[in-house]
Amino acid sequence: MRLYSGSSKQFIDDAVRNQIAQKLSDAFFYYYRYNPSPGEKRSWQNSLSKMSELIQYAELLDHGIILEFQLPQSSKRLDFLICGKDEFKSDNTVIVELKQWDACEEAEGPNEVITYLNGIKREVLHPSAQVGQYEMYLSDTHTAFYEDNPIKLDACSYLHNYFRDPEDAIFADKFKPILDRNPIFTADDVDIFINYLQERLCEGNGLDVLKRVEESRYRPSKKLMEHVGNVIKNKSEYILLDDQLVAYDRVLTEAKKGFHTKNKKVIIVKGGPGTGKSIIAINLMADLLLNGYNAIYATGSRTFTGVLREIIGKRGSVQFKFFNNFIKAERDEIDVLICDEAHRIRVFSDSRFTPVAKRSGIFQIEEIINASKVSVFFIDDKQIVRPKEIGSVDYIRQNANDFKANIYEYELGIQFRCSGSEGFVNWVNNTLGIERNANVLFDKNDNFDFKIFNLPFELENAIKKKASETYSARMTAGFCWKWSKPDSNGNLKDDVVIGEFRRPWNAKPESRRLSKDVPKATLWPYDPNGINQIGCIYTAQGFEFDYVGVIFGNDLIYDFDKQEWISKLENFADPGFKRELKKSGTPPVDYLKNIYRVLLTRGLKGCYVYFVDKETENFVRSRIDFS
Repeated sequence: MRLYSGSSKQFIDDAVRNQIAQKLSDAFFYYYRYNPSPGEKRSWQNSLSKMSELIQYAELLDHGIILEFQLPQSSKRLDFLICGKDEFKSDNTVIVELKQWDACEEAEGPNEVITYLNGIKREVLHPSAQVGQYEMYLSDTHTAFYEDNPIKLDACSYLHNYFRDPEDAIFADKFKPILDRNPIFTADDVDIFINYLQERLCEGNGLDVLKRVEESRYRPSKKLMEHVGNVIKNKSEYILLDDQLVAYDRVLTEAKKGFHTKNKKVIIVKGGPGTGKSIIAINLMADLLLNGYNAIYATGSRTFTGVLREIIGKRGSVQFKFFNNFIKAERDEIDVLICDEAHRIRVFSDSRFTPVAKRSGIFQIEEIINASKVSVFFIDDKQIVRPKEIGSVDYIRQNANDFKANIYEYELGIQFRCSGSEGFVNWVNNTLGIERNANVLFDKNDNFDFKIFNLPFELENAIKKKASETYSARMTAGFCWKWSKPDSNGNLKDDVVIGEFRRPWNAKPESRRLSKDVPKATLWPYDPNGINQIGCIYTAQGFEFDYVGVIFGNDLIYDFDKQEWISKLENFADPGFKRELKKSGTPPVDYLKNIYRVLLTRGLKGCYVYFVDKETENFVRSRIDFS
């Protein structure tokens, strides 16, 4: 997706006539269904007029221009791409990151500087680090840049309000390697910048190159679980972008400082579905271990931790634990404790089966912070799906303050799941009444594949068809049917029953002797036979698939008379949830909304749904724009 493309002559004409910002704004509204911020429009007007002047002065008049080009499987947009051919008639594209900065200060991180944004000082990526990540990410995910006769790709930054000072923080010695690879051009570097562009684009004919870029396809998104083994061997294939890399660098910085300071460090990384929380966590785990730090990776999910242990193998699995494994830990015995899915933190590590004499009485969050010099929490407050799961940003912050810890908070905004469509995730939040936002209607023209099916058989057939086409795909459902143990032969029982439709849940985590065709719970997300079972919330949470099928049960329905969502706990089949609910002050409808939010946002490319309750289906259909 891009908001603008055309010839360099057309771009210059639109900029000179002061039409470029409005054209981008119109395209933005058409695509996202809300207006860009006034600040973004001003940025387009100011920065693109400068680029127009430079392109015109450089006489780059036979070239292709793409503005606001969306990175594959991400919601991040590149500012400016210019296409053409070099002196050897080779196809070339140059990414230009545009900045209105006029000053910055030194930051601690290896890739960061401090500058004013929106009236306040913020720690942000150095422009060369930022655009360099974009270059690597695009070359790794867009077939035009890696298949036969690939288009050459370069990337730089243009700070058109900045005047060069060799002693400036932005040109510090630590940035020399990235500046050499991805240079910065300032307001007084116009001639140097023009030479840089002309070396790569001097032969023009850019519209043909632009056509190649726009007609090429995206490589299928990499799966986290397929990637973990290579990550641990320091062969990471994921590229961290923007705020992901800032959070990553903060953890590494605090790990290095942790041996020399008394204060504990607590780093909170907030992000919704698909913002890359687990990608950062796994990258951190690998790099910390390879650099000699005692790093532990912990989650509250038996399935998620089990999958990691299965893939990494027995020797490495000792570094992957659960939140309740730190009852006996000594203070600061762990260098860095990475807590993924931190919204699943519970009040106590003791369970209801723990004898009274063995209960510590210490809060689980205290055990975690106590055990580590640096504690890192990856969290989404809106994924709390059980009353005993109390992890939240406020709760972690409060307990970190009790330890007098240094607290750092980051929020991830880049959207990897749902084809990079922030609009779909926002629409789910809005439709479920979790969060009001501009995405009231889902646009059927969105590049995310969302469909509602009339029968569960149709839904299943569609998901299996995707799986047969080599996409990762799984069926999931709300917890509206009991979850039985396998029979004496290790076969699963058909618990999920809707008329003539009868299918089993995935195997329970504690199930051991299973039929050879039934994967263990920890293998359900990626074992080929997992397509034959339906995953519940406790199995599916934390994973992602190309396509997810969701059976939306009748435990959560929309009441047209009351104009609100209501819970039907008589249709909810988890007895443990109901026991926990008695001690919780949170309305059950809030948990149920979160459950379906999680299920609906497991898909990278598409989400297919069947509704048990037809009134609820009608309500959701009313929130879809079919125009």
